Amino acid sequence: MVGSRPQGVGARNSPQSSRYNMKLFATKSVDTLMKESEETGENCLRRALGPINLLTLGVGAVIGAGIFVITGQAAAQFAGPAILISFVLAGIACAFAGLCYAEFASMIPIAGSAYTYSYATLGELVAWIIGWDLILEYAFGAATVAVGWSGNLRAFLQDLGFGLPQMPHSDFVLFGTPVHVTYDYISFVVILIITAILVVGIKESANFTSAIVFLKVAVVLVFVALATMFLMKHNWKPNYWHPFLPPNSGERGIFGWSGVLRGAGVVFFAYIGFDAVSTAAQEAKNPRRDMPLGILGSLVICTVLYIMVSGLLTHIVPYSQLNVSDPVVVGVRVMGQRWATFLVEIGTLAGLSTVMLVMLLGQSRVFYSMSRDGLLWPWASRIHRRFRTPYISSMVVGLFVAILAMLIPLSILDEMVSVGTLLAFMLVSAGVMVMRKTHPGLNRPFKTPWVPLVPILAILFSGALIIGLSTMTQIRLVVWLIIGLIIYFTYGRRNSKVQRAIEEEEISGEPEGSMAD
Repeated sequence: MVGSRPQGVGARNSPQSSRYNMKLFATKSVDTLMKESEETGENCLRRALGPINLLTLGVGAVIGAGIFVITGQAAAQFAGPAILISFVLAGIACAFAGLCYAEFASMIPIAGSAYTYSYATLGELVAWIIGWDLILEYAFGAATVAVGWSGNLRAFLQDLGFGLPQMPHSDFVLFGTPVHVTYDYISFVVILIITAILVVGIKESANFTSAIVFLKVAVVLVFVALATMFLMKHNWKPNYWHPFLPPNSGERGIFGWSGVLRGAGVVFFAYIGFDAVSTAAQEAKNPRRDMPLGILGSLVICTVLYIMVSGLLTHIVPYSQLNVSDPVVVGVRVMGQRWATFLVEIGTLAGLSTVMLVMLLGQSRVFYSMSRDGLLWPWASRIHRRFRTPYISSMVVGLFVAILAMLIPLSILDEMVSVGTLLAFMLVSAGVMVMRKTHPGLNRPFKTPWVPLVPILAILFSGALIIGLSTMTQIRLVVWLIIGLIIYFTYGRRNSKVQRAIEEEEISGEPEGSMAD
């Protein structure tokens, strides 16, 4: 008799099982999410972050590789001095998406960022896609920054008269294509060090970030002040803004307006800090009040700094000379300020360190949330009893990122980060519109204005920037998502807590005797 059978037993072979397998768009209850956000104890994340911590986490992630590395490379390869416009376009897209993130982060203050928001609004399959996609944003983002950190360390030591051994490399043929791989051992080591800091604790990590954020913002302001005084002293010469918009090379995305659009897609990587803030929502003391401040505040501060630095840098240095790992240092050298060169190099190294920390923190927290939902293996949500951090997840992510940073070129990494981030922004923006329809009465400490206009604009701007990226990057995104779907259908779907709950409800609610022996 069915009524005497324990819930869930035999469900895999029951008629309900087929319906269970089709419920790929089941959503996670908002009530469940709210209960999880209020949990306490040694098996839960520690709420230790105040408003300044959240703001500096955001600024710490944004002011880094984007301003110290990617700015020069995007100008040299895609947009020229018009990289300034690229930053404006990326900033607009981020402003719309940031408003959507702020609503979710204040309403559902739980770890997981876009993954969690998608699970509550668009369903499990979409949540899995976005969770898998966030690996591109956080893991590949940390790897990108590690490569930039390595290049800046070499430049700094060279200025001091010390040289590091050349990085070993290998050349081989893969599927008929010659491949050159450089083993960046410096990137590998620095990621492992940052991982160790994260394992020790979130409060310690946040304090480390806060201290360095003030240092690197000061360094950025020093560059802005020196460049401005240099140009004023020399009657605003040299001026390498002519042509401000270099003519298109004949290839889509290489200068011209298509280059500006592609440049915006590439430098979009620079703005992902406010997204990373939302992953720490479950570790904020007062998330309903402080999360919007951390997200939107960091976005405003960093957008202004990016526009100022990119404009001044391309004004004093020919854009063709900025395709290096330390373009800001190149700008300081042009001004002849040797002391400032050392200051910028130290600030760059410190600044990039905090970006890696925030990116690795974000990735381990996304894995933590996915594991708690049953979509990833249990070890990813295991909490250290003393440090109260997802230590195994942090160590696994750290090792994976260290290998990425050691092997994959910067030019591939940064575009993969941008395309992953843009897709996340599109889904979160769509989620705001869905949530307004399905849960209109839910308490929203921060409300996205002009819905649905703002979410629609966020989707359109983000989609346009994805189109502007290279075709190979778009192909890599599709391949990456296919790999993720294979994992979902072979493990995640079978172990999902939401799917199991639906299965048990269907079995317990079925009239007795309807399942024949």
